Amino acid sequence: MPRFAYHLHLPDKLRSRVVFASPHSGRDYPESFLATTILDERTIRSSEDAYVDKLFDCAPQHGAPLLRAGAPRAYLDLNRSCDELDPALIVGVRKAGHNPRVASGLGVVPRVVAQGRAIYRGKLTRAQADARIARIWRPYHQKLAELLDRARSSFGEAILIDCHSMPHEALETTIRNGAARPEIVIGDRFGASASSDYVEQVEAAFAAAGFRVARNAPFAGAYTTQHYGRPSRGQHAIQIEIDRALYMDEVAISPRADFGAFREVLAGVVAELAGLGDAGEVRLAAE
Repeated sequence: MPRFAYHLHLPDKLRSRVVFASPHSGRDYPESFLATTILDERTIRSSEDAYVDKLFDCAPQHGAPLLRAGAPRAYLDLNRSCDELDPALIVGVRKAGHNPRVASGLGVVPRVVAQGRAIYRGKLTRAQADARIARIWRPYHQKLAELLDRARSSFGEAILIDCHSMPHEALETTIRNGAARPEIVIGDRFGASASSDYVEQVEAAFAAAGFRVARNAPFAGAYTTQHYGRPSRGQHAIQIEIDRALYMDEVAISPRADFGAFREVLAGVVAELAGLGDAGEVRLAAE
């Protein structure tokens, strides 16, 4: 098992109703896990949102918490429901209706990484899958729910910014008639997971920093935005996807030489996002 289900970075004073989360940036690959995979150590990382947590790690400086995954996505996908179990991977799981994510091998315990490359030599037991969910998935989502509840209690509403990265090639199918390739994709489940005012402010913050922004195509948000986005109850969830080619070498999975400069630009955006709703300052209880 990875050592930690999550890492939590809190501000000294809670000044924001925004909660930042990075569910796919975990990079603790246990030796026992690597021993079960047919992939090499670089390929197993191809589904990881590498360095996304570092891009958003200034959030606590602006009064907002940052929750980041401990476990890698190839081990357990925190942006899936705990019941999205893959019968093609896990012994004893019955097929329950058609779920395109599960069918493609991208359930809560993934069967494949990017480009459909199989992770394992054989199958996993149901007990193995259940243990990952109990020790990693449930603690992460329990903490995320607590952070959102705290924001709602303090400010009357909560805004989740779910932080992701996307392969550069994922945008190929979105380009039409010579249109410029988007660099940021904002997902709000086509208006279902967040108020349009907040989504527009998020889009404006990235556009003002010089990014080309699109909405909901090809990524509208998955389990996290669907589950936590309840705008009628004062809880909003917005997914952010950043083109990996902007800040990293996707083949080597290493930061580009100008990573620091890109991170600085994004820090300005993070400051804007943390200010959504113009929250006041609340002393954060020690944890």
